[in-house]
Amino acid sequence: MLTILALCAAGAGALVAPPGARTVARGVLTDRRPLRTRVVASAVAPAVASDKKRVLLLMSDTGGGHRASAKALVNALDELYPGRVEADIVDIWTDHSCWPYSNFVPWYQIAAKRTWIWRIIWYYGRFYPSRKLQELTSRWQCFEKFRDCISHHAPDMVVSVHPLCQDIPLRALEELDGGSRTTPFVTVVTDLGSAHNTWFHKRADYTFVPSDALYEMGSRCGLDESKLRLRGLPLREGFWTAESRSKEEVRAALGLEGGRPTALVVGGGDGVGGIAKVAIACGDDLGDAGEEAGLVVVCGKNEAVKADLEARDWPPNVKPTILGFVQNMDEWMAAADCIVTKAGPGTIAEAATRGLPCLLSSHLPGQEYGNVKFVEGNGFGAFVKKPKKIAETLTRWLTRAGEREAMQKEALRAARPNATLDIARDIGGLLFDGKAPEP
Repeated sequence: MLTILALCAAGAGALVAPPGARTVARGVLTDRRPLRTRVVASAVAPAVASDKKRVLLLMSDTGGGHRASAKALVNALDELYPGRVEADIVDIWTDHSCWPYSNFVPWYQIAAKRTWIWRIIWYYGRFYPSRKLQELTSRWQCFEKFRDCISHHAPDMVVSVHPLCQDIPLRALEELDGGSRTTPFVTVVTDLGSAHNTWFHKRADYTFVPSDALYEMGSRCGLDESKLRLRGLPLREGFWTAESRSKEEVRAALGLEGGRPTALVVGGGDGVGGIAKVAIACGDDLGDAGEEAGLVVVCGKNEAVKADLEARDWPPNVKPTILGFVQNMDEWMAAADCIVTKAGPGTIAEAATRGLPCLLSSHLPGQEYGNVKFVEGNGFGAFVKKPKKIAETLTRWLTRAGEREAMQKEALRAARPNATLDIARDIGGLLFDGKAPEP
């Protein structure tokens, strides 16, 4: 069990069937395309010829960032190569493995809420002998299912956006390609300041990394620098370009009162991370400060927290805006002056594009510790654990414009808003022209 949980820790970060395919049960495909080299062909009609290139993006829903990055890359490919790419995003561990590996997602959710468990399994997974045991065991149990999944999609290129989607898929491609892989395979690392070493596989053609720290880690893990590319983290489409409107215009469009410093408090898509305690502490401390302030709290899918915060009596000088799950986070970040968040890589990278100082309230051991170093080292935020201290720091930032504005400049300096399109352009160069990505 510990071995399987360790695999979950390495991954913290549904089959999208191609046209003509249908899913009848988890991991069971019908109307299959013909299997490729060295796999017994099924008795079905040949796939319809198409000029489109097929890209298969492999991930697991252990954390929302992996799927979000995959979707961002698909959108970027559509933007750069309209009508020329057919992309499928597959949660290969959930839909194409066997028990217990198919339970990665619920086990990840359990471990992520108990950091002491996470710490144990993180370091267990980094210990070389136990990591090799994981690889051998999962390879023995899941290889055929992974191979059949890849064969079904018949990709012209495979893109991994998950640390556990390298070893077995690369071996499967080698078999499907007749013993010597010809199908291009690239890894897009979706962690930011630190990562599990399973991200870095020597047999991948290229590995795209988001930061100097992970470039150096890739080198330490044995990747030749000719295969490493520093690009940034794939971000959602709303963050590809700078907000053209002024902060006051964005606030007006969102129904916020102008003229008051505003903080954004987020807890992830599920509203986790003690967001209620943090929001209440921030409201109370801002109330004691006596100055006009805005507080936008995004509760995600946590309806109970949202209802509690909406029913609360807030200080008269604090204007609260309580939200559930939002699709336009790029606008809410553009409207804010700073953000309070757990140390998730995607949120930090997105906040940087909007010049937001980041007040980090929690992080997962190992995996997200480097994100704290990324923010503090680049001078656009701090890590504070206790809600009372978080509130005191936030009040200082909102009431001291000079300190806040200095961090905003550093955030913009650390941002890489072009990363998604740059990576998609590199993928397209390999896919259509066999062109190596520029260093």
